[in-house]
Amino acid sequence: MAYDSIFKADLFAGQTIIVTGGGSGIGRCTAHELAALGAHVVLVGRKADKLKSVVAEIAEDGGKADWSTCDIRDEEAVSHMVGELIRKHGPIHGLVNNAGGQYPSPLASINQKGFETVVRTNLVGGFLMAREVFNQSMSKHGGAIVNMLADMWSGMPGMGHSGAARSGMDNLTKTAAFEWGYAGVRVNAVAPGWIASSGMDTYEGAFKAVIPTLREHVPLKRIGTESEVSAAIVFLLSPAAAFISGSTLRIDGAASLGGRAWPIHKATNSESYNGFHRAYLPDVLKDKE
Repeated sequence: MAYDSIFKADLFAGQTIIVTGGGSGIGRCTAHELAALGAHVVLVGRKADKLKSVVAEIAEDGGKADWSTCDIRDEEAVSHMVGELIRKHGPIHGLVNNAGGQYPSPLASINQKGFETVVRTNLVGGFLMAREVFNQSMSKHGGAIVNMLADMWSGMPGMGHSGAARSGMDNLTKTAAFEWGYAGVRVNAVAPGWIASSGMDTYEGAFKAVIPTLREHVPLKRIGTESEVSAAIVFLLSPAAAFISGSTLRIDGAASLGGRAWPIHKATNSESYNGFHRAYLPDVLKDKE
C-alpha cells in the first residue's frame, strides 16, 4: 500500500523538506505524505530510534528520507545541524515546524521550570529552526515554512503554558511572513484541534478520561485525522498557496467557534479523510468509535 494523497505524485520532486518532531504523530504522517509526493524528507527529533523507524517506513514505501537528532531548543545545535543538512542535501525548500509538547496542569500548579520548558519547546525551538533555515538557505533561494499551533483562540485552560507558546507562534508567523517575504519565503501555520494521534496516549488521569468525549464538543461530531492536518500542511507548502503568507489555518471541525449558548446538534454526513496507510488509532480511542 501507499499514501493515498489527494495531491499529485511529483508535487515536491527534487525538494528537500525538514519535518521536526517527525518520529511520531502528525509529524510522522506529514513526512510520509511529503515523501510520497517526491520530497526528500529530513526528520528531526531528539530520539534517534523513532526517527530511524519512520525513515525505514518511508524507504519501504519507496520514498526518500534522512534523519538527524537535535534538541531544537539548543541554539548552537540547531545552527550546526541546519548547516550540515545544507551541505549534505543542498538548499532547504520547506520546513515543517511540528515539534512540540506539553502536559496538562492548571496555571496555579505550573512552576517556572515547567512553564519555561514548554515555551522553549513550542515557541523558542520553532523560532530557532525558522531563523537558521532562513539565514542559511531560504534567504538566498526562497522557500516555505509551516508552523504548528493549537486551538488556543479562547485561552487554553489546563495547558496555559502551551497556549502562551502557541499564541506567540501565531504572532511570530505573521512577523516572519512580513519580514521574509522579500526573499520569496512564505510563512504560515496550522492550528489543529482534537486529532486522533499517538500523542493522545501520553496523557493520564482525568485528562485521559475526557479524550473520548471530545467529539461531542465539535460541530462535525468527530475527532480529526492526522491526514487532515498533513493535507493542510502540504497545501501551504505547495505552489497552490503561492500568495498565502502570514495566515493560520484552523483544522478543528469548527470546535473553536461559537459558544455554549448555541447547542451542537447531532451531526450527519460528516466523513473523515484518512489517506495515511500506516495510521493507527490511539489506544485511548479504541472501542470508542
